[in-house]
Amino acid sequence: MPTPEHEQLIHDHHPAAIRARLAKPAKASTLPDAVLGGIDGCVTTFAVVSGAFGAGFSPQVALVLGFANLLADGFSMAVSNYEAGCAQLAQVASAERTERQHIALIPEGEREEVRQLFRAKGFEGQLLEDAVDVICRDPEVWITTMLREEHRLTVEGISPLRSALVTFIAFLVVGVIPLLAYTLPVPNNIQFFISLGLASGVFLAIGMVKSAFYQQPIWRSGIRTLLMGTVAAGLAYGAGYIAQGAIGG
Repeated sequence: MPTPEHEQLIHDHHPAAIRARLAKPAKASTLPDAVLGGIDGCVTTFAVVSGAFGAGFSPQVALVLGFANLLADGFSMAVSNYEAGCAQLAQVASAERTERQHIALIPEGEREEVRQLFRAKGFEGQLLEDAVDVICRDPEVWITTMLREEHRLTVEGISPLRSALVTFIAFLVVGVIPLLAYTLPVPNNIQFFISLGLASGVFLAIGMVKSAFYQQPIWRSGIRTLLMGTVAAGLAYGAGYIAQGAIGG
């Protein structure tokens, strides 16, 4: 007896459903940007907190340094992500101009490229020639095919501004969490350990959420992210402790 999941799969693969799904414009997932911003935000602020605690700084100093780094590094990461997206779009545009020029100047050479690309996929004989004729009949389809198959490039779903905004917001929202402990009226060492607990929970949660979206083992991903964050915090604490000892000495 088919399960509800199986029935849904059958429905989703009906010709009409497939046609409707493929007609929709492709959308890139914002999850990678959110995960990147969230992890880096938490690492950045907790690294500052750890370094300040290791150096023996006051909670006020740790809080000021944490917020300053949160804003500056968050903006820097958002700009970097924006520029990376723009560079990717520029790369696609450059490859597209090259392909248009080649098709105009040496169309038979470009047809041969299409022929060899699809021969590598298993097309042979008349079927191969028919496929080449169909693809090369429309210049836009021809160019898109060359971008995808030869250059492995596509602009679908790329939005530098969206990536930058998602990264920046995730950086700020997640990055502020370890700093919340330093607003509590408790001793400095207690504030640090509360911050440590908050940061650990964030690292674990980010890893688990990411794995849930991509259907991976939840706890394995969460613990891996937690370990990476712990290493970063340990390095910051050690650097602050050594620096304070060297200066104090």
